[in-house]
Amino acid sequence: MEHRGEAQVPLVLLATSREWAGGEPGHAALDAALSAHGLASRWVVWDDLGVDWGTAEVVAVRSTWDYDGRLGEFLGWASGVGPALLNGAAVFRWNTDKRYLIDLQKAGLPIVPTVSADTVFDVRAAADGFGLAVVKPRVGAGGRGLEVVADGKVWLPKPGGHPGPWVVQPLVESIHHDGEISVFVIAGRPVSQVQKMPSRTDIRVNEQYGGTAHSMELTEKAASLAASAVATVVDLLGEEIVYGRVDMMRYQDRLVVSEVELTEPGLYLDVLPLNALPFAEVVAARAYPRTW
Repeated sequence: MEHRGEAQVPLVLLATSREWAGGEPGHAALDAALSAHGLASRWVVWDDLGVDWGTAEVVAVRSTWDYDGRLGEFLGWASGVGPALLNGAAVFRWNTDKRYLIDLQKAGLPIVPTVSADTVFDVRAAADGFGLAVVKPRVGAGGRGLEVVADGKVWLPKPGGHPGPWVVQPLVESIHHDGEISVFVIAGRPVSQVQKMPSRTDIRVNEQYGGTAHSMELTEKAASLAASAVATVVDLLGEEIVYGRVDMMRYQDRLVVSEVELTEPGLYLDVLPLNALPFAEVVAARAYPRTW
């Protein structure tokens, strides 16, 4: 705990990357919400060797959006943080490899059909089976390395592209007119929803590729699917999921899960600043020691 005069104030460390050293977009809302709960919080870069993670009552991974090129180092760091880390290293190890979607598919959750591909020939076979397909790095963040494949029979990685392994999925046509829906689930409860749209020249909804996001009313179907997705993860892993974001799309006339972001899910605080309130509440519940 940090000392402010005679008072001891629980410390929350919010892990980020060097590119986002000041915090994720809209972080001021989260900073204020944590302060309103009487918590001291700091944004710290996850690979900064000068950070003493053991001083924090809670460590929350937020904008560590550079982990995909250094996964072993990132998971090693997470393992070393210990029980103060929300969601935790075991969840991150599972969630940072997009093969987790196949686990969810086998568990009966509706997802975008996903095939894991270790070789170029695996990619070609899967993409040819889907027709118009999307190839993504199995470990990837921010839409980096995604390719749209029109003819799987002749596919090769682009020069300088991702060397694999990959996942292969059908291109979901609704992305062009419906975009992607994200539901934020905190302490097992869906709390809010955004719609993300790609630009006219890309299928990625990420801002750096021209994507946009806006808040929308939390719908019953989306909330139900998001809650089911998180509950399925809990059943599979036997781990507590404190917070996450469930991305979904409309495929063959129903909502299906496209991602379950449990490692470093952006809270879209610049679009939904009220997301800071339930997030701060769940952090505070873990930061203050129980006396009963």
